[in-house]
Amino acid sequence: MLRTIDLRGRVLSPAELLETVPRATEARDEALATAARIVADVASHGETALRDQAERFDGVTGHELRVPAAHLDEALDALDPAVRAALEEAIARVREASAAQVPAPTTTELGPGARVTQRWQPVRRVGLYVPGGKAVYPSSVVMNVVPAQVAGVSEIALASPAQREHGGRVHPVILGAAKLLGVDEVYAMGGAGAIGALAHGVPALGLEPVDVVTGPGNNFVAAAKRAVAGLVGTDAEAGATEILIVADDSADARLVAVDLISQAEHDEQASAVLVTDSERLAEAVAVEIGPRAAATRHADRVAAALGGPQSAIVLVDDLAAATAFSNAYAPEHLELHLEDPHPEAFVHAGAIFIGPDSPVSLGDYLAGSNHVLPTGGQARYSAGLSAATFLRPQQLIEYDRAALAVVRDAIVTLAEAEALPAHGEAVVARFEA
Repeated sequence: MLRTIDLRGRVLSPAELLETVPRATEARDEALATAARIVADVASHGETALRDQAERFDGVTGHELRVPAAHLDEALDALDPAVRAALEEAIARVREASAAQVPAPTTTELGPGARVTQRWQPVRRVGLYVPGGKAVYPSSVVMNVVPAQVAGVSEIALASPAQREHGGRVHPVILGAAKLLGVDEVYAMGGAGAIGALAHGVPALGLEPVDVVTGPGNNFVAAAKRAVAGLVGTDAEAGATEILIVADDSADARLVAVDLISQAEHDEQASAVLVTDSERLAEAVAVEIGPRAAATRHADRVAAALGGPQSAIVLVDDLAAATAFSNAYAPEHLELHLEDPHPEAFVHAGAIFIGPDSPVSLGDYLAGSNHVLPTGGQARYSAGLSAATFLRPQQLIEYDRAALAVVRDAIVTLAEAEALPAHGEAVVARFEA
């Protein structure tokens, strides 16, 4: 089911490693072109485009695009008590971990009367996307909303696809989670169109444009964020999920197999990769995966993901080669099943799960960490969703006249060097009689 890539006996440069990384590049290229068209359609035609897209992609017509308050109340009242308790526990853990991500203001005294203060200001309005296609993600409501609230965002709009099975409503568990968190501006719209609507606004729905769009989704959602970047801020492109497991001969093949399957069940384009220097482990994992993948509820989806070009077992010579491969891949989720893991060496990953009892499933729900993470290699330069996503560092500069006098001549000198004399004159004018 999983193909094998044998890199043993080869010394690869960083560029060559990037070429060996398994990716579903054709699917991403197609998503980029399609998402751009969908976003442009929403920007031009607003509600009409959203309704057309709902009919085409979700099989839904005549539904309420802006969710009435009564739907949210009904969903919370109907929420299964066990689900509600689990969500409340997740909310508490994510809230506590997110609070640690908000920096305190700092003031630097550069001299008498010379002060620079750095503070962190929340954006005013955010649009949060919660997927609802092949699976239902109330956990993504928590992961989006809680960091925004902790950051101090004053307006939150949430979008999730209309569900044909629920009469065109957003899935009731997602609505219940939103109401539980006090979010009352919710829209029944999905995919790239939802990202476009949040970014551009839809006056007919009372949907005002947001300042930042965040949230996970498929490759079309990730590509739509790229289409609106610059118009609004976005988090990293959290597209089809990825798991990379680095394991040595000490690893339990059964646990490696079930963790690969757990992420493959998200989507046919999900990536599941094992990197190991143990041929014995690689063979044992391949044996374990077959019957387990066939027995799981979403067996067809898992088989497509594991059999796709984005998934593989990669054999390497040693742990150093495995580390280099992982850093080139820059996975969304990285699991270390190693006798001596050295997580500090794995510098490119959205989140790192250390040891056999820290599976990705823990991070998906109740670790306290955030599960909205960069995919497609973006973990080399992007971070996962956090309170910081919704904060902007802002500097406050306050000098008195004496402090300005200390640097007056240096300012004039640099202004002349840059052929911008009026800059210097603006300072000198403050000392004229």
